[in-house]
Amino acid sequence: MNQVRLGLKENWQQFTLLVIINAFVGGMVGLERSILPQIAEVEFAIAAKTAILSFIVVFGIVKALTNYFAGALANKIGRKNLLVIGWLFGLPVPFILMFAPAWDWIVAANVLLGINQGLAWSSTVVMKIDLVGEKDRGFAMGLNEFAGYLAVAAVAFLTGFIAAEFGLRPYPFLLGIALAIGGLLGSLFLIKDTRKHVAAENSISDVPRLSHIFWETTWKHKNLGSVTQAGLVNNLNDGMAWGIFPILLAGKGFSLEQIGIITAIYPAVWGLGQLFTGKMADIYNKKHLLFLGMFLQGIALFFFFFAQNMAHYVILSAILGWGTAMVYPTFLATAAENTHPQDRAKSIGVFRLWRDLGYAIGAILTGIIADALGIEASIFTIAGITLISALVIAVRMEVKIAK
Repeated sequence: MNQVRLGLKENWQQFTLLVIINAFVGGMVGLERSILPQIAEVEFAIAAKTAILSFIVVFGIVKALTNYFAGALANKIGRKNLLVIGWLFGLPVPFILMFAPAWDWIVAANVLLGINQGLAWSSTVVMKIDLVGEKDRGFAMGLNEFAGYLAVAAVAFLTGFIAAEFGLRPYPFLLGIALAIGGLLGSLFLIKDTRKHVAAENSISDVPRLSHIFWETTWKHKNLGSVTQAGLVNNLNDGMAWGIFPILLAGKGFSLEQIGIITAIYPAVWGLGQLFTGKMADIYNKKHLLFLGMFLQGIALFFFFFAQNMAHYVILSAILGWGTAMVYPTFLATAAENTHPQDRAKSIGVFRLWRDLGYAIGAILTGIIADALGIEASIFTIAGITLISALVIAVRMEVKIAK
């Protein structure tokens, strides 16, 4: 253990491998981002928005619960083992999406995808935090989320392009087979567990232990609770964007290729932006970054209500992506800053439980409002909830400027 050193430079090789693996994890979500709502309408004749968004509801709930158990099990069975298990659940997903004879099969694929994301993404997050120590934690999380969400954007664009050229199925999902196999083999043969790094940080950490990790992370701890509610709302509006934007754009006459571009810009800016915002979280006041990021998301969604042409949607998608980029690595850096190394994996698991339940809550709420009052009303409602979340951060959170 004397040879174990914490830091980004000291562990750059394993860190780089984990960034690549997380790009593969993100790419698995990108498979569905542009075209699954169209598959529901075109191939399975599903018209109700609540039914179309059922795959997001299932994905969000399963991923959220898996995040929680991943956090609870990380110290017991090891981060690497969780990562490998996550990829085993991901392997069947592209094949089911390619050949599903009914919508129920698509929903079942999203059960497996949710487990894959919960185990694999959670593992890469915690392992990177283990490797870098305190100094570069925000930058590390920025790199992690950059890789994951840039891959979401790239694969979303590619699947939209392939679908426009060759049809909705099966060709767009061939990408998923390569991602799943590459992710599993890389995790199995190249990634090393980080237990020794956790032990090394234990000896120097002065952060007090949490007495009730679940409840303190959920709400009681001012900083952790503020981050958790914002994470839930962030993914609530992301779940709405995932399911509703393609339907909204198709209804306005945009082509599959145009929809692919617009829906890819949001996660692309989200992903690329985190190269900068992650480092900002190491330098600037985290409370200010979180407030401004949630505020920008709410404003962008509000103006989606009034958008008329592709230029409007491109600009607003970019603003939405930048707002999300400001908060995403800052969420994780703040959670890590406020937890002892022994509590960290479980606390981050609780945070990610609530954050990813936002997908399901957002999809259900959006679907109900869209079916009852129209798509524009659902977007307007989610914008208001996002702005309220920004106010909660402004009023409740207390974070010191990082040294």
